[in-house]
Amino acid sequence: MKPTIEYSDFEKLDIRIGKIIAAAAPEWSQKLLEFRVDFGAEIGEKTILSGIKQWYQPEDFIGNSYMFIVNMAERKMGDSISQGMMIMADGDDQPVPFSLKPEVAAGTVVR
Repeated sequence: MKPTIEYSDFEKLDIRIGKIIAAAAPEWSQKLLEFRVDFGAEIGEKTILSGIKQWYQPEDFIGNSYMFIVNMAERKMGDSISQGMMIMADGDDQPVPFSLKPEVAAGTVVR
């Protein structure tokens, strides 16, 4: 277990629902998938990279909604820049994205 945090630490995270509108497996990376994610009118679209290429194909994600941290500092990853992070569970043998069913509107705040 990680160290205990205060609620004020949690409040720093801006967790939103994003709908993946495009996904690709960049040729320059053996680990990363690149997503174009719609976060609604307030935020717009962001590019988010995730090191899950060995377990998933880009088409597994297109049109589906997931939870993302949208206020992380941008990070250069290979030839692209990631503008957030997809939240996933540590599965027994692979990461597990939290797909939302029923659909939740892009940009919805997670509390």
